[in-house]
Amino acid sequence: MKSRPVHPIATICHTERSEERFSIERFLLDESAFLLSRCQTVALLLAPLVLAGCGAPGEPQPLTPPVPTAITDLTAHQRGNAVELDFTLPSHRTGGEHLLQPPAAEIFRGTLKPDGSPDNKSFRLVTTIPGALAQNYANDGKIQFSDAIPATDLGANRSVTVAYRVRTRAAKDRDSADSNTVIAKVFPVADKIPSIDAKVTQTAIELSWPAPVLPASSSGQALFGYHVYRGELDAAEPAPAANNLSGAKWKSPLVLLAQPVENSYSDTLFEFNKAYVYLVRSVTTVAGNSIESDNSAPAIVTPRDIFPPAAPQNLVAAVLPGENNAPVVDLSWSINTESDLAGYRVYRSEKQGERGQPLQSELLLAPSFRDLTAKPGQQYWYTATAVDRAGNESAPSDQAQADLTEPVP
Repeated sequence: MKSRPVHPIATICHTERSEERFSIERFLLDESAFLLSRCQTVALLLAPLVLAGCGAPGEPQPLTPPVPTAITDLTAHQRGNAVELDFTLPSHRTGGEHLLQPPAAEIFRGTLKPDGSPDNKSFRLVTTIPGALAQNYANDGKIQFSDAIPATDLGANRSVTVAYRVRTRAAKDRDSADSNTVIAKVFPVADKIPSIDAKVTQTAIELSWPAPVLPASSSGQALFGYHVYRGELDAAEPAPAANNLSGAKWKSPLVLLAQPVENSYSDTLFEFNKAYVYLVRSVTTVAGNSIESDNSAPAIVTPRDIFPPAAPQNLVAAVLPGENNAPVVDLSWSINTESDLAGYRVYRSEKQGERGQPLQSELLLAPSFRDLTAKPGQQYWYTATAVDRAGNESAPSDQAQADLTEPVP
């Protein structure tokens, strides 16, 4: 049988379809190789992570919650009708790893058994300080918390004894071991001082306050004295509302300034234009213990220098010959001793008893001056004043007369 001849166009079409199929197959093979290579790379990168989280191949282990180390430096002391607790927040886990954030602190209060040991079943949660708010309770690197003892617990009793423990928590379902246990004996104390009177003078801030009344149940309790505390606020910030320091911007915290026996104190270690806060606590003694009352109402004082220097003394005027026999009035006086003295001004008048006009625009740094503008044939009366760095000017000195009607000797 004779074969049919192949048309040239058919041959061309067959060739093109073969080449197209070859190109598609080649592309698919290349893509498969690329994807396989990527998968192998990802597997190699993930392998250490998978192995690190597994105790053995195919056995994933749950993550262990962080457990802070236990607090060991908890202390307690009475202040007013409250117990002030101090402790350091842990910064590490029990395994030694560093905690990334401050843990929450849970404060527990309990009672004692008849034998004086803590009753473990009596401890109840007083408060929780979130880790994010720990800075609000920080003072000198420690957390401070004041636990007020209810007045009904004190009542007419002479004292109440309480125990405290603290735990911390860095994860929701795991807390630390208990801290050391502290015991505080709380006695009734005097009421807080209701107000402080503050008077600013040139050399001191004079503080005074009413004496407190001791509680009726304070058998054997005696007033020992007072503790005066002072802090400094940021003078650039608005002054806080009266009796409310919660939003105050502190430049330096409250520190014990003095321990007077009487209900008054003079603060001579102050500076003008600074904003100070004063608090006073009465101190009573009972059973050999010194106990502070609650804080008094605060006194916020920003002293301003409105006090002028003393008037210059011993002003003397002498008429001397100058150039071409023109008279010169030489003035001198005793130096002022104020620490904030800025200089002096000299005034001249042609009428006795009047100050007249100043003879220079700048302050004189020394207690002397020469008047080169005095005219022959005139009589002048001079006075001097002292000026401090706040711009306060003293009263004038006594007048000194210069008589230029007579020939200069």
